[in-house]
Amino acid sequence: MTNNWKQKAYQRREEALAANKPIRILGIETSCDETSAAVVENGTVILSNIISSQIESHKRFGGVVPEVASRHHVENITVIIEQALREADCTFDDIDAIAVTYGPGLVGALLVGVAAAKAISFARGIPLIGVHHIAGHIYANRFVKELEFPLVALVVSGGHTELVYMKEHGTYEIIGQTRDDAVGEAYDKVARSLGLPYPGGPHIDRLAHEGVPSIPLPRAWLEGTYDFSFSGLKSAVLNTLHNAAQRGETIEPQTLAASFQDSVVEVLVDKSFNLIQERPVKQLLLAGGVAANRGLRSALAERAEREGVELIIPPLSLCTDNAAMIAGAGYIEYKKGKLADMSLNGIPGLPLQ
Repeated sequence: MTNNWKQKAYQRREEALAANKPIRILGIETSCDETSAAVVENGTVILSNIISSQIESHKRFGGVVPEVASRHHVENITVIIEQALREADCTFDDIDAIAVTYGPGLVGALLVGVAAAKAISFARGIPLIGVHHIAGHIYANRFVKELEFPLVALVVSGGHTELVYMKEHGTYEIIGQTRDDAVGEAYDKVARSLGLPYPGGPHIDRLAHEGVPSIPLPRAWLEGTYDFSFSGLKSAVLNTLHNAAQRGETIEPQTLAASFQDSVVEVLVDKSFNLIQERPVKQLLLAGGVAANRGLRSALAERAEREGVELIIPPLSLCTDNAAMIAGAGYIEYKKGKLADMSLNGIPGLPLQ
């Protein structure tokens, strides 16, 4: 039966490509706390992109609870897929492939999306594509403009901080990465220390624009590498707060947020452009949930204009986890003939390279 499914899936792909028609891919994303499904045409045209966020459910815990996230995905996945098809005015007969995030992420959450994708693929004989979550974030930029290679992608999210060099579609070389906390994780921890609600990143960004970065905080340059480290910066913020409390002093949250963000942004921007000087590229891409940060977006834009580098930043709606980016990345794999089979599984620590 499995071999028969494989034959149907590959035959369906060959017929779709031979017909020279628009390729429609159903994307499914459940790596963390968003249940999302989308239909994307030819990797660049979003016909639908439905996202069900769980922020309100996790807010009272101060972070994502894996078991709670998984249960919400189970409850929502079928409805979200149906809604994505309906908004795109499609049925499964119009879908040429199903692209699903299979890592990295929370294993229970990943398994919900993978199981749903495999079930639909097997029942309908639709080609199945496994997509790396970070590749999806990178390919969110292709909805803005066609990618030109070689390029560098600065990936910034709750679990990742990486500089990725790409020579062509679907190839990823990690040049630098965080050695401890990811930048989004550092934002959330600093926000918690200031008594701000989850998720903390947007609150820190908002406060940073109301304050002046007058508190000296460290920059971890890690000379000779393109790696990042934010653990020391996070500790410095906590020490600043504790020392002030011991002296009976009050630190304005706006001042601390501005100083923290100034340290983070300076390191991210400088390392990105140092790499571009070493490896000339045609484009610099910003990717990941922290790509929504206004301070980082404006600093990168200002530096890119000054140095004559083309910068691509996704719209805010495509910075956070969504299925359109998964479908967009899946289209590249589909064109290359990289289809998955029924052995596809969720891999929480899936490497990009």
